[in-house]
Amino acid sequence: MAFSKIGIVGAGAIGGYYGALLARAGYDVHFLVRSDLAAVREHGLSVKRPNDEFRLYPVRAHATAEEMGPCDLVVIALKATGNDALNRILPPLLHERTALLTLENGLGSDEFLADRFGAERVIGGLCFICVNRTAPGAIWCMQPGSLSLAEFGRPVGDRLKELAAMFTRAGVKCSVSDDLADVRWKKLVWNVPFNGLSIAAGGITTDRILAQSDLEGEVRALMREIIDAAAKLGHAIPLSFIDRQIDATRPMGPYKPSSLIDFLARKEVEVEAIWGEPLRRAEAAGASMPRLRMLYALLRSLTSTARC
Repeated sequence: MAFSKIGIVGAGAIGGYYGALLARAGYDVHFLVRSDLAAVREHGLSVKRPNDEFRLYPVRAHATAEEMGPCDLVVIALKATGNDALNRILPPLLHERTALLTLENGLGSDEFLADRFGAERVIGGLCFICVNRTAPGAIWCMQPGSLSLAEFGRPVGDRLKELAAMFTRAGVKCSVSDDLADVRWKKLVWNVPFNGLSIAAGGITTDRILAQSDLEGEVRALMREIIDAAAKLGHAIPLSFIDRQIDATRPMGPYKPSSLIDFLARKEVEVEAIWGEPLRRAEAAGASMPRLRMLYALLRSLTSTARC
């Protein structure tokens, strides 16, 4: 399948970054933009990386899905808290063979899309990346990392290989997997402790978490719980993955995880997708998750209070 027209839904840090790279590589990329629309139309999208920077201008930026129209590939880079809006946003973007690539964190987005728009459309993407939106239309990528792709409920096929090749041509380190759930649990090994403790420990960055031995110990304990839960669900993640994740985090410096950014901005945090749903699935499989259960309860309390 040729992805001749690509739509980006959620043109923040993740969507803006990958969309800009694809557009720079020559693909026909359209962005559905909300609050940054005027800035993006006037100034384009600027992307900075440690050894590279560029500006995409002009940008095919649209105010509505109807204006954008049907696409061959729709990349969903919203927060999971905004999924209900997809019931309204996606229909004008679909034709009979439109593929939906969700880059959302946590668990549940694949099933959400499959139930409403057809399982055959859904592809999951896990972004192992360090990137922030610094201003309207401005993106700073500290670590480009990698992107892992997997079909929902299907093995690797030509469609997935073509999609991976497209991202690779755009300069993204990209891999494919036969097991989407396996990759999602691997991403949770990082997301659960670092996104959660950055909020629970008082609004601190990843370097400050790792600078305190008790907090690093909690990171490791939470990672172990996630790995044990994944094993109960049939996904084998080696314990050596813990050291690999921590070693990859140290060079990030004072990095603010996305959940902390949302929390500080008094936006809704992805509490259910990142902590609640993994906890429910783990305990249903018989895993003991005392640390995750406590962190989930604390985050529910903190985030509900912060938004009052």
